Amino acid sequence: MRGYVKRVKQKAEKLSKEQVLSLLEDVVDENESLYSVFESLSTGLLITDDNFRLLRSNTIAESWLPFSERLEDILGSEKPIWEYIEDEDIAAFLRRCIEKNVTNSSEEFSTVTSGGTVRFLTVTIAPLINEGELNGKMILVRDITEKKNQDILLHRMENLANLTNLAAGMAHEIKNPLGAISIHIQLIQKALAKARENEDKLPAKKFVEDHIDVVNEEIDHLNKLVMDFLLAVRPVKAQLELKEPDKLIDGLVSFFKPEFNREGIEVVFRPSESGIRILLDEKLFRDVIMNISQNSLAALKSKYKSDGENGFESGAKFCISNIVRENKFIITIADNGCGMSEESLSKIFEPYYTTKANGTGLGMTMVYKIIKEFSGEIIVDSKEGEGTAFTITFPIPQKDTKLLASDGGSHDNSYN
Repeated sequence: MRGYVKRVKQKAEKLSKEQVLSLLEDVVDENESLYSVFESLSTGLLITDDNFRLLRSNTIAESWLPFSERLEDILGSEKPIWEYIEDEDIAAFLRRCIEKNVTNSSEEFSTVTSGGTVRFLTVTIAPLINEGELNGKMILVRDITEKKNQDILLHRMENLANLTNLAAGMAHEIKNPLGAISIHIQLIQKALAKARENEDKLPAKKFVEDHIDVVNEEIDHLNKLVMDFLLAVRPVKAQLELKEPDKLIDGLVSFFKPEFNREGIEVVFRPSESGIRILLDEKLFRDVIMNISQNSLAALKSKYKSDGENGFESGAKFCISNIVRENKFIITIADNGCGMSEESLSKIFEPYYTTKANGTGLGMTMVYKIIKEFSGEIIVDSKEGEGTAFTITFPIPQKDTKLLASDGGSHDNSYN
C-alpha cells in the first residue's frame, strides 16, 4: 500500500476527483487496519520524536505505566514523556537515555498497582527508522510478571528439597532432650514406687524438684527446637522489588557502625556508585546483612583482646564492598577476625551446625535460603586466625551495558 500511495502521489495532478476519493478511502482503510494492529499489540508502545515528546501511544502502554495525565491529553506537548511518568526510576531511565544519546537500551522495573500488587515490567528504547533515517524513538513496555513469578516458584521448589536434611537434623537434635526427659521421669517413677513400698513415705522434696526442673528445661529446649525448625522450613515469602543495594547497605552500616566502633573495630563501606537496582525484599536483605555482620563482630571480638577502656586493640576491621562486574552485582563482606576451621567452613550453611554456645545453627541456613530466593549465590572464604569473606552475587536485570558503571569492578574486596 505504501508504494502504491507514493506512485499515485507522483501522478496526483492527473487523477480525477473520483480517483482521488477512491485513493482516500483506501488510505483510510489501511490506516484503520494499522491502528487496529497497533491497539491489539500485547506490548505497550509509545512513539516519540527524538526529544521524547509523545506522538502516539496504544492503550496497553497507558494501563501498564503510571502517568500523571491521560496520554491523549499530552499528545503534542513540548515536554518529554518522562515528565508525565510518576515512577521515578522509569522516568530517570528515559532521561539518562537522551542524556547519553542511547538508542538501544532495555531495563527491568517493578511497579506497585493501586491494589498493592507488584508488577514487573521491561522498558525498551529502540530507534524509529523511516526510509533509513532516524525519525524518533519507540518505547516498548512488556509485562514480565508471570515469568518472574515462575522463577520465584522454581527457587522455592529447590528450597523444599532441603527439607530432608532439615528433618534429619531435627530428628537428631530432639533425641538428647527426649532421652533426658525419659531418664528423669523413670527416676521419679522409681522413687514413687519405692515410697509406696515404704508406707508411702515420699523422698526428699529437693530430690523430686531437681528431676522436675530438668524435665521442664528439656521441654523448653524441645519447644525452642520445634519453633526454630518451623522457622527454617517455612517458605521465604519475599516481596521482590527493584532496589538499590548501595542505598540499603549504606543505611544498615550507619545503624550498626556505632556498635562496632565502641568495640574499637574500624568499619569501611565501599559502594559501587553505579545506581544499579536488583530484585530484593528489603526486610529479608536487611536480615542477611545483619546476620553476617553480627557473626563478623563475634569473630573480631574472639580474636582481638579488649583493654577494658578503649575497646579492642587496633587492627580489627570490618569491610563491605560493592562492585558491578559482567552484569553481576557483587557484595563482599569481610573481616580480619578469628576465621573458621576447614570443618566449620564446609558446614557453615548446614542446618543446626553452630560453634556458638547458644546458637541455633539456623542463622546461616536462613541467609542461604534468602539469597537463593533472590536468585543469588553466596560463597565463603575463610582462614583460621586470619579472617572470613562472604561473597554474594546477584544477577542484574536486563539492561544495556552502556548504562552500567564503567569502572569494571576495581574496588578492593579484602579487609586489608
